[in-house]
Amino acid sequence: MTTTNSRIPVTKAVVPAAGLGTRFLPATKATPKEMLPVVDKPAIQYVVEEAASAGLSDILMVTGRNKRALEDHFDRAYELEELLARKGDQDRLRRVRESVELANMHYVRQGDPKGLGHAVSVAEQHVAGQPFAVLLGDDLIDPRDPLLSRMIEVQQELGGSVVALMEVDPAQIHLYGCAAVKPSSVGEDVFQVTDLVEKPDTAEAPSNYAVIGRYVLDPSVFDVLRETPPGRGGEIQLTDALRELTTRPADTGGQVHGVLFKGRRYDTGDRSDYLRAIVRLASEREDLGPDFRAWLREFVASELQD
Repeated sequence: MTTTNSRIPVTKAVVPAAGLGTRFLPATKATPKEMLPVVDKPAIQYVVEEAASAGLSDILMVTGRNKRALEDHFDRAYELEELLARKGDQDRLRRVRESVELANMHYVRQGDPKGLGHAVSVAEQHVAGQPFAVLLGDDLIDPRDPLLSRMIEVQQELGGSVVALMEVDPAQIHLYGCAAVKPSSVGEDVFQVTDLVEKPDTAEAPSNYAVIGRYVLDPSVFDVLRETPPGRGGEIQLTDALRELTTRPADTGGQVHGVLFKGRRYDTGDRSDYLRAIVRLASEREDLGPDFRAWLREFVASELQD
């Protein structure tokens, strides 16, 4: 069995990025969904920036076919950098180099698309028996609301695994993994998770606490994933593996806690939410916001008149 030690610092992150992005076809026919721009940065860069800000300097991206653009984005672009340097365009040169300097990036292919649990399992060799974070590329967390840092803090204090929870409209819970919880002694924002269900029917959901795309996992999850059969959708679900960990004792890497998130989250996996994310982030930019907000007011006013 994988050995566990909650005192080992969390320095590694796994970013599953092998999905096909079918909800964004035809845009994602030849372009990875993670590379779709959110204002002027691809969505995946926001995720890597979040991991780096939380002190995770070693990032493994789990990719698949037609995902080479992800590797290229976090690599040097010598010709482009040289061109910008010759032009004296230091601002764009700085922005081009930002993605390269964020973290030590590594890549592995998932191969068969067997679900999130399977995508996490292929990271076992890289994680090497340490607790690690998992960040899903569809969920962007506003940097002003440092969720991941809080989750790492809880994992280091309590051990086991930690999931991010968010209260949602009960009518929407069928879109998420759902957690049954009870209070903990750590803080009002921390719960002990007693059960987990992947995308339950609304009438059968144990709560309206949805699991969103941030996890800090004990390496014992790999032992469980090896024994986890395909679940909902015929895929190996990470939720099912975590459900098993809720039943195991803490000294074997068991127990799951949840951190309740009440901050700003942008879901770029849904077309409508993707558009809202762009509008909200562009509106708040110092360089774009004033003109963009003025245009939005005029646009909305004209639409109301029509």
